[in-house]
Amino acid sequence: MGLKEAYQEKLEAQLKEWSARLTELKAKADKATAEAKTKMYKEIEELKAKTGAAQEKLNEIKAASAEKWESLKAASEKAMEELKSKWESIKGMFR
Repeated sequence: MGLKEAYQEKLEAQLKEWSARLTELKAKADKATAEAKTKMYKEIEELKAKTGAAQEKLNEIKAASAEKWESLKAASEKAMEELKSKWESIKGMFR
């Protein structure tokens, strides 16, 4: 397996994990009070947007040639870091 494929698998695994966590958060939000639910849904929408951006970067890497994917790696890492940061900032809200 090449570096590109290994990198893709790593990103796919992380996105899959965060998608599962997003589903769990939505279930928790559904059970929250009206005020909390509004705040939680706002955070969930932001997470969905960041997840979508990270997925787009992954798709770009998948479509890129072996020579070009390295140049896309920095943008995908930035998108993943923003997503991770968002997760960290809201994790206390959903306990």
